[in-house]
Amino acid sequence: MSSGVGEMLRLLATVNARLGEDVSLSVLAKLAHRSRFDLHRRFGRLVGETPKAYTTRVRIARAAGDVVAGGRRVSVIAADHGFASHEVFSRTFKRHLGRSPLRYRARGLHVAGRKVAATHARTVGSAAPCLSLYRISLNERKVVVPLEISLRETPVIHALVVRNRITRDEIAAALSASLPKVFEYAQREGLAIAGPPFARYPEVGMGSLVIEGGITIAGPPPAAPGEGIEAIVIPAGQAVVAIHRGPYDGLPESYQEIEKWMRDKGLTAAGAPWETYLTDPGERPDPATWETEIAQPVLSGS
Repeated sequence: MSSGVGEMLRLLATVNARLGEDVSLSVLAKLAHRSRFDLHRRFGRLVGETPKAYTTRVRIARAAGDVVAGGRRVSVIAADHGFASHEVFSRTFKRHLGRSPLRYRARGLHVAGRKVAATHARTVGSAAPCLSLYRISLNERKVVVPLEISLRETPVIHALVVRNRITRDEIAAALSASLPKVFEYAQREGLAIAGPPFARYPEVGMGSLVIEGGITIAGPPPAAPGEGIEAIVIPAGQAVVAIHRGPYDGLPESYQEIEKWMRDKGLTAAGAPWETYLTDPGERPDPATWETEIAQPVLSGS
């Protein structure tokens, strides 16, 4: 991993821990020991947003999760997430999500219940920071460590995805475009997010593959989504599951280990594999701590 990328990931982790405080460009430049111009350029190159757009987006996403998760006063939520006033918060909230905080709370999520709302808020809080950094290549190869692989029963999964046909070296770019789009759509429409971002591979060929980048939701959406977003259902069944630990560059080796384990157990693949990004690179700057869950559906009773 280049020192520049590592530096920016460490800065992002610091920013995400201090979003209730002053994280203006001048403050970030001091933290990074760089000029404001240089930091602005480096930040945008890695994250795909300006520092101000990034911090505002994450603050609003997390605050929106809190708005629907409980009955705290909106002014308290605004202050907790670093907004200077209730008025500034309300204007920014409406600009991003199309409704005032109170109207957003009154509408609620598409699946009711405190547990659903708490899961939604927790997932939004952990996934919002760096939706554009999943599958980022650091040109690092993980040390080969045997995976803990198991056979599990998986539940029915409802999800929102954007589907693209790409080459293998375009995975990170495809997810950088699709995950923020799906995430923002779900928040704007009040769809209860139930789990971290994921990528699913319905079709894998020699020269290209089909990738579905998206998020799981607590139940089917009340209406068919638009904007190039699709609602899918992954049926319940058996799946071989393993946790890949380390940079995303090592994922191909983990898939190979899973395939070998399946051959040894006499298991047959039955459906598209998917990978769920359990940790956010913007909150965990050390790639060695990144965790990605891989699931490969198999024939039941095989």
